[in-house]
Amino acid sequence: MAEQFTVTLKQIIDEFRLEVLYCPGNAEDILISENDITRPGLQLMGFYEYFNPERIQIIGKMEFAYLSTLGEQERTEHISALFAQHIKCLCLSRGLPCFAEMLTLAQKFSVPVLRTSESTSHFTSNLLSFLNLHLAPRVTRHGVLIEIYGEGIFITGESGVGKSECAIELVKRGHRLVADDAVELRKVSNTNLVGTSPENIRHFLELRGIGIINVRRLFGMGAVKLQQEIDMIIKLEPWDATKTYDRMGVDEQYANILGVKIPSMTIPVKPGRNTAVIMEVAAMNSRQKKMGYNATEELLHNLGLESMPGQEIITDFDQF
Repeated sequence: MAEQFTVTLKQIIDEFRLEVLYCPGNAEDILISENDITRPGLQLMGFYEYFNPERIQIIGKMEFAYLSTLGEQERTEHISALFAQHIKCLCLSRGLPCFAEMLTLAQKFSVPVLRTSESTSHFTSNLLSFLNLHLAPRVTRHGVLIEIYGEGIFITGESGVGKSECAIELVKRGHRLVADDAVELRKVSNTNLVGTSPENIRHFLELRGIGIINVRRLFGMGAVKLQQEIDMIIKLEPWDATKTYDRMGVDEQYANILGVKIPSMTIPVKPGRNTAVIMEVAAMNSRQKKMGYNATEELLHNLGLESMPGQEIITDFDQF
């Protein structure tokens, strides 16, 4: 069974600076595990089929307008039916006023009631992004994550192959470190992975012969970043003269992490090769391909040759 992640109500309150109208007990003890929200318009009219009380409920202008058309007794019955589902939280958007009976029922059913001044759509969008990130399925993998020209490059390879040395050279060249040694990968959508560093080792980097350094303190705030979307995985391995390495880039290679395909490549390293420059070129070439340009196809066209049919190679990350 997949591990279920949670976020506390206090984290949400602090992140969005929500006004607490009522909270039963400590907001730290109220855990949110659903990364979706509900605007309970149908529920306020009495329809509760497929209703998920674990979701955060948001009352916007439309729901508020409907409740305003009801008499106090009828409104109390509708709100009571909603709160009786033991919902995790109710939030009023646009700074809407709270009905007196709503607060009374919140205390009766122990339902937190919050309020934001933001518009419903803007708040909903930001809240969904926050929940998708913090509740996303995740794995931790060995490697280095660095941002190069806006591209998130996840560098992998055996210990001692030179990942950290390459990372520090890239930082010196103006790029930003996200994580070293342990990279926490979160699946925020079916097509996107976001990498972060565990908080206790954030900004630290190990250099053999020197020891542990703090990149943020040594190079400044501009040399680090808290999180980054993964755009490419590059595996570093010692040069093997008996192995044939890709020289044309016709085949498209991908690594599968949590069901997400990420473009990948293997770069052999040996004394004399400037790995940091190769990483920069790989990042820029990746951006060009996203923008529709492929150097291999242009070269073949210039030589009067037909484009070579490539194949898509997908490898499980743990076997990459």
